[in-house]
Amino acid sequence: MANAPIRVLVVDDELLARERVIDLLAREAGVEIVGTADNGVAAIEAIRSKKPDLVFLDVQMPGKTGLDVVREVGAGAMPATIFVTAFDQYALRAFELAALDYLVKPFDDERFEQAFRRARQLIELREMGKLRDQLLAVLQQPSADQSGARSAPQSAYLERIAVEMRGKVRVVPVEQIDYITADGPYAELHTGDRTHLIRETMHTLEDRLDPRHFIRIHRSAIVRLGLVDTLHRGAGGDYEVQLKSGLRLPVSRSRREELERRLGVMP
Repeated sequence: MANAPIRVLVVDDELLARERVIDLLAREAGVEIVGTADNGVAAIEAIRSKKPDLVFLDVQMPGKTGLDVVREVGAGAMPATIFVTAFDQYALRAFELAALDYLVKPFDDERFEQAFRRARQLIELREMGKLRDQLLAVLQQPSADQSGARSAPQSAYLERIAVEMRGKVRVVPVEQIDYITADGPYAELHTGDRTHLIRETMHTLEDRLDPRHFIRIHRSAIVRLGLVDTLHRGAGGDYEVQLKSGLRLPVSRSRREELERRLGVMP
């Protein structure tokens, strides 16, 4: 039916992010939200059972990522897809090359409307074959972890990170980050006397931060190289770095030699 509403599924592991998309969709005419999912497994099940026309799909989710969802469902069986991500960097080049739309958190109302309008047009024109070809192109592009993001040019690295705080989303410029520590499934971004909590792994952050400015010194710590003041060696052979603020952080033995090399310490 020509006037049938567009059936939409919203997938994001963050409640606030799901609510943001739902609120924006409420402003659009002819939209039916058929469900939400907070992880990749639930997303796959919902896509197969509810058969939505359009899915807003978070790229970074614990367990199965957004691209994992596309791979498992199969590009040929996927609805029209708008990817949502907190990272505006190297991994998004695949989406750009494939002419797929995506939203970078925190996105504004105008950008959302633009992406949704384009998706609606493609759906109404029944151009799903084109959309599936684009999804296949995305899957064929090397992802950030497959293509060696550590050797990517400077512009490929994160310049800002979206942080949810008190029901709002703010942007933290990477140049303001002094160091990062792990807190279970979260990471704490330390900027001066402020701490921002994000749901991201240290491995992912290590890959997406410019190695000329940051180094991982421990499984639970990444520091800005320019703020390292002193490398301390303990009696038991353990090491610590002291930042210019006076803060000390542990250095794992497996990462000590790389740190010394980066600091220009002679053997």
